Amino acid sequence: AKAEKISFLQVSNFKALEGKGLTGTISKKEYVAGNLVLARELKIPLDQKIIDAFASRGKTPVFFGTKKGVLAYIAIADTLKDEAKETVSQLHALGVKVAMLTGDNRKTAEYIAHEAGIDRVIAEVLPKDKAEEIEKLQKEGYHVAMVGDGINDAPALATSDVGVAMGTGTDVAIESAGITLLGGRISKLPQAIRLARKTMSIIKQNLFWAFFYNIVGIPIA
Repeated sequence: AKAEKISFLQVSNFKALEGKGLTGTISKKEYVAGNLVLARELKIPLDQKIIDAFASRGKTPVFFGTKKGVLAYIAIADTLKDEAKETVSQLHALGVKVAMLTGDNRKTAEYIAHEAGIDRVIAEVLPKDKAEEIEKLQKEGYHVAMVGDGINDAPALATSDVGVAMGTGTDVAIESAGITLLGGRISKLPQAIRLARKTMSIIKQNLFWAFFYNIVGIPIA
């Protein structure tokens, strides 16, 4: 906007809607911008062809307009990190299933999951519901390690069996997690799991020999 020398209009009554979008008033008229969840709540009709076209290419569709209708569609895309595929592959080799927990549109999430080789997609989840989704996985019998970096991830990190925070993430996420991956590189996750497993193996060996020594040694003594 600055490059194009566009002058900004004054916004009043600005509200950020957690996990949905935002609203604000410009020249006494209310405008909204947000995701599909917000559009459904406000009963704003969307062009499904445009939404599907964005989502099928891994882009998150966002609408901008008023409560009466859409003025514009915006596509937001995350680029897959170079190490993502290799990390998922290494986790599979360790016998770990990988799930994606996201507030994104399902089709967008499925596209990214397919690119990375992720096993399971849990999409269109509001930030406040992430911890609940972790509990559902635990009830299915899984030991869950949650990887996150944002303020919204903190409850889910605390709920999981092992919370893993990215070193480049928020302080709240780091405080809520049991492990922090320094440098924010997800490729360190398989290394952390291997290290944890070796540590547990040594602990069990030490316990075995301690009990064995006492069981044999005490009667002899």
